Amino acid sequence: MSERNLAEEEQRVLAVLSSWRFQRMKGLGREVPFFIWAYPPEWELEVAAAAGRIRTALQTEQGLTVITIDLFELAIGMLGERGVLDRLDELESRRCKSDFQHDLQRMLDPEKHIAPAIRKRLDAQPDYDILFLTGIGKVFPVIRTHTVLNNLQTVASSRPMLVLFPGEYRQSATLGSALVLFGRLSDDQYYRAKNILEQEPA
Repeated sequence: MSERNLAEEEQRVLAVLSSWRFQRMKGLGREVPFFIWAYPPEWELEVAAAAGRIRTALQTEQGLTVITIDLFELAIGMLGERGVLDRLDELESRRCKSDFQHDLQRMLDPEKHIAPAIRKRLDAQPDYDILFLTGIGKVFPVIRTHTVLNNLQTVASSRPMLVLFPGEYRQSATLGSALVLFGRLSDDQYYRAKNILEQEPA
């Protein structure tokens, strides 16, 4: 595999997101407009900064509205609204690790809670152009990327979405596609998203 260059990838992502074809979701057929920027986990902070620069450029130079939803911040906010956040330490001390994780997964179920919360955020800005989904690594394994994406297909498929994924999006004609968090932990099969770095900025 050739050595990757963050600056080049940042420019590539910006060029694709800025393109007329991308913004109008041309060439997707019946596919959902979900795109993944998978990057080495050690790039986490640098990619976050790059995403901020990309968002600023899209907004100031293209006049686009970009919404960023951080899954970790979303989850913390939801737990706070339900009055659970302040009791997590107590709950964790009384439950074994697997039961505590199951409790959190139930409270943050992608179908019942995460997707509706994201829909609410998007409904508040119905004229947005692009959605950035971040915070993937911070919520694993409580929230799994593929389950969120599956449940967003009916919530956020009217506009392009870019998922910032610290790991690998492995695509194979024989083995299918898989999200591999941190390059080591298989998040699960997911085939409907496209690799943003493979898109043409036309």
